[in-house]
Order: sequence, then C-alpha cells, then structure tokens
Amino acid sequence: MGAYLLRRLLLVIPTLWAIITINFFIVQIAPGGPVDQALASIEFGQSTGLPGGGSASDSHARGTPNSMPGDSQYRGSRGLDPEVIAEITRRYGFDKPLYQRYLDMLWRYARFDFGDSLFRSSSVIQLIKQSLPVSVTLGLWSTLIIYLVSIPLGINKAVRNGSVFDTWSSTLIIAGYAIPSFLFGIVMIVLFAGGSYLDWFPLRGLVSPQFDSLPWFGKISDYLWHITLPVLATVIGGFATLTMLTKNAFTDEIRKQYVVTARAKGLDEKKILYRHVFRNAMLLVIAGFPATFISMFFTGSLLIEVMFSLNGLGLLGYEATLQRDYPVMFGTLYIFTLIGLLLNILSDITYTLVDPRIDFEGR
Repeated sequence: MGAYLLRRLLLVIPTLWAIITINFFIVQIAPGGPVDQALASIEFGQSTGLPGGGSASDSHARGTPNSMPGDSQYRGSRGLDPEVIAEITRRYGFDKPLYQRYLDMLWRYARFDFGDSLFRSSSVIQLIKQSLPVSVTLGLWSTLIIYLVSIPLGINKAVRNGSVFDTWSSTLIIAGYAIPSFLFGIVMIVLFAGGSYLDWFPLRGLVSPQFDSLPWFGKISDYLWHITLPVLATVIGGFATLTMLTKNAFTDEIRKQYVVTARAKGLDEKKILYRHVFRNAMLLVIAGFPATFISMFFTGSLLIEVMFSLNGLGLLGYEATLQRDYPVMFGTLYIFTLIGLLLNILSDITYTLVDPRIDFEGR
C-alpha cells in the first residue's frame, strides 16, 4: 500500500501542472485582462493607487494630443498617458514575455507562493484562509447529511424493493433532484427568512455580529441557526444519486449466490445484510465520496454562497474570474485541484479499510 500511495502522490505533481498550464494559456487569450480592468477604472474616475494619482482627469491632463487609440494594445488606453499605461502594465507583470510569466508562476506555485491579489489589498493565501472555512462548513455538513440520509434510505429501498415505500421514496428524491438548489434556496428565503412570510432564520452571514460575546452554547446555536438554510438548499438535490447508488449496489449483492447460501444455513437476515452484503455493496458508495464532497464543496455551494452572502471559496473564485484577478483565479484553482486529488487518494485508502481483500500494491 505504501508504494501505491507514493505513486499516487507523485502523480499529483504532473496533474497539477497540466491543469494549471492549460488554464493559464486559455486565460491569456481571453479578452478583458486585469490591465483593461485597471484602465477602465481610470476612465471612470476611480483611483488605482498609482504614483502621482490615477484618476481619469489626471490621466487626460497628462495625455498628449498626438496620442492615438491604436498606439496601445489595450482597449481602455484611449486618451490615457502612455506612462500611466506602462506603469499599470508593469505593476501587473504584463511587461514580461508570456513564457517568463508562465515560468515565474510555476516556480512560485511550487513553493505555495500565490502572490497578492491585483484588486484587493491582501495576499491570495490570506483571502483563501478567510474564505476556506465557509466552503468547508457547507461541504462537510452537506456531505454528512447526504450520507446519513441516503445510505439508510438506500438500504431500506433495496430490502423493500418494489414496495409502496420504494415507489414513493423514489418519487420524492427524484423530485428533489429536479429542483435546482438556488431555486429551493429562494423559496426558503421567501418562506422562512423574512421574505414574505416567516422570519425564523437569518439571511446573511455565517454567524451573528455579537458572536464573540456569546457563551459557548450560544455560539453553537447561533452557528447552527445561520447554517440551516444554506445547508438545506445545498443538499436538496444530493440525495437522489447516492440513494439510488446505494439501493442498486445492495440489490445486486442481495441477489448473489453467497447470500442465498447464507440464508440456507439459517443466518439471521440482519447479520447477512450488515456483515456480508454491507461490506461489498459499500465499495461503490465509497467510490462516489470524492465526487459528492467536491460537488458540495465547490460547484454546489457557489450560488448558495451568493444568495446567503457567505464569503466562501467558490464565491471568491467566481468574483476573481469576473474581475480577471489572475493570482486569485489560479490560486483558488490550484487549491481546488489539490483538494480533489488528495480526496481521491483518501477514497482509495478507505477502500482498503472497508475491504482488506483489496490490494493496490499490484496496480
């Protein structure tokens, strides 16, 4: 197992490199980079923090009458002083050739140095540290609830396959799967967060402003009070896949010959189900854990973070993409990818814990 884990960990390096490289060059050819964003800010009179000021009036005052729009490759440079444009380009590192920027990025990322945000007065690491707990909270609670509900439900559906309970539970979870999480979130806001009816739950944030002054039990209740609606909105569509996967896995195992033999020997039905069938059937369920957690952690919680004003990692990456904040974009992508790869390795380790007969050494 040790040799296999070492190989998997070594494969993380080329995988990270490939993903970062592909996204780096795709982003470079996309229109509207950070320099364009900064130049547009100057045109609308916003300060850029450049030496000597950076407002639109100052830039036009320093501009020369002979400057032509075609003198610069940036759309926002119309009528601006070339010195201002050169300073912005240098500040954002776009005065260097493309290959040099790429190599510099690889060297820094190899040392987990993601640089500073282009549009926020903070380092990328600090922004990720501030946003990560929110996304981890949503991901862990959502995944935990989905597994606690879906696995027992799937087992019961397999044991009572074809019954009225099986039919109605399938109808309900498929209906929940068809409802987008953001739509369910809107409904809960309208109904329970002071939208039009009840005002039972808060609408913004993960904790109350007075959270630090609350006693420990008050902090727990305040935290659970704030997280209830976002978690419910996140998990609404997550039950169907895992429940049906669990049901199908258990149904296939129950029909196998060793179960028939165990029943013929007079073993108790619960012992057969949980001592023999459970171990084999759960392998497929465990294999789906990384995908479930990643979907809850990143993609599934993005709109929920926006709707409930939760400053999570998904929202951070989304806003960075809109702003063309390249250091934050690539930093969050790097963290996303690394967590996903490590979770896949963790899934393989869990395989061996559930069924020691599985040996990855021969792979």
